[in-house]
Amino acid sequence: MKYDDASWHYEGNYPKDLPPENAATAIGMFLAWCIYNNLISDDLKEDTEDDIEKVLQGKMTGAQFLIMDCDEKFIDDDLSELGQHFANDYYEEDSNFAKKVANYHVDYCNVFNEKAEKNGFKYESIYHIEDTKENYDLISVIISERFTHWKENYMPKQ
Repeated sequence: MKYDDASWHYEGNYPKDLPPENAATAIGMFLAWCIYNNLISDDLKEDTEDDIEKVLQGKMTGAQFLIMDCDEKFIDDDLSELGQHFANDYYEEDSNFAKKVANYHVDYCNVFNEKAEKNGFKYESIYHIEDTKENYDLISVIISERFTHWKENYMPKQ
């Protein structure tokens, strides 16, 4: 299953003043969180070992990893079984978790709209959010909170 694809964004209603790489920022931040939290598949680990290490060392962003190693696509095969369950419930919009608790895309917009408001500006679009460690750190806190809540209340029983 394909969760997301940068081309879906830059081939659609996308700001003409931005490079297509910006379409990978939000996807890449979620994927980086999965890398940091060891929720990626063994195949992805084997195939991209050097670049995973770069992400872990802060030498490559999740968006760069998505573009260079995943052909701009975020798919279920990139994730471990636990990672797939979490992405199915949090990254997707139609799950009970997304409807009752939160969904990644809404959290992403809320985090960065709040950041912009605190700093006296407004992002023109979600694609204008910078692909930085500082921004990753902001959203990663929320993803971690959602993951903890999901594990305690929504994770499928084995």
